[in-house]
Amino acid sequence: MSARIDYTRSFVPLRIAVLTVSDTRTPKTDKSGPLLVKMIEEAGHIVADRMVVSDDKKSIRKGVKAWVKADDVDVVITTGGTGFTGRDVTPEAVRPLFDKEIDGFSVLFHMLSYQTVGTSTVQSRACGGLAETTLIFSVPGSPGACEDAWNGILKFQLDARHRPCSFVELLPRLAEGKKEKKSKR
Repeated sequence: MSARIDYTRSFVPLRIAVLTVSDTRTPKTDKSGPLLVKMIEEAGHIVADRMVVSDDKKSIRKGVKAWVKADDVDVVITTGGTGFTGRDVTPEAVRPLFDKEIDGFSVLFHMLSYQTVGTSTVQSRACGGLAETTLIFSVPGSPGACEDAWNGILKFQLDARHRPCSFVELLPRLAEGKKEKKSKR
């Protein structure tokens, strides 16, 4: 792989919101949300907000939609609710918000996850997309899956110094052809 961090370029901190989706976890018992917060902050980004909501389409969509409309959120990462049980509805909640789906996120997540959990990766419906000018990534609720997604994909794609390209350099152009709703960078 020829991708790399170009340290001659400036780092651009993004404002990232984290949503934990769970019927059983609370802010005190959640492990994945705090892990994502820690990795986000260690990378130099700003945690714009953090919430825990139940596995309910309406609650998930309401939280994510509010962040999409907010001027101080560039990226939303959800953790949990991406499996196959009857209560796993995160993809169904967030996909209707997408103007464009980031198909490669799911593909790459599964490639990385396969190295960790083998064929069990097929039980994940991790997804990513663009809603207005906000990037949204939904990952499974396990700390290991959050580490795979962050360390294998998001840490690099959310770093302006990543070469040959990253989502950060696209942020100012995401509203092209649309009425700009949020003032970005």
